[in-house]
Amino acid sequence: MLATANPFLLAAGALSAIAALMHLACIVFGAPWYRFFGAGEQMVNLVLRGHWYPTVVTLGISTVLALWSLYALSGAGLLPKLPLTRIALCVITAVYLLRALAFPLLMSLIPGNGMAFWLWSSAICLVIGSVHLIGLRQVWTQL
Repeated sequence: MLATANPFLLAAGALSAIAALMHLACIVFGAPWYRFFGAGEQMVNLVLRGHWYPTVVTLGISTVLALWSLYALSGAGLLPKLPLTRIALCVITAVYLLRALAFPLLMSLIPGNGMAFWLWSSAICLVIGSVHLIGLRQVWTQL
């Protein structure tokens, strides 16, 4: 672990953890939360019908975000070093930034979500990815 925790990767880990918890909250609180966060009416209707698909997808996303949080906290020096931390943080950072920038392409591949969803979620991904990138650059030689 690092002598002092890197504040940017610490923030990145916290942001990914919050995103993971928000996804879990959608499962707990149901259709109104899916709708509020812009999941699209098709997903909301599946939730209302009690279909398994929204829960499985949302649990999968939440699990990935929680794992990303652990890697950021490991890179920050708050947790012991995880396997392939440097590579994992590079991939995580790239995924966040690509998700933020590729939303016009994703909109056509994943129809049903409103423009507000795409703009807000892309902005959030851009912020989280940027925070990762700054922190990663700062601890690069220590990973």
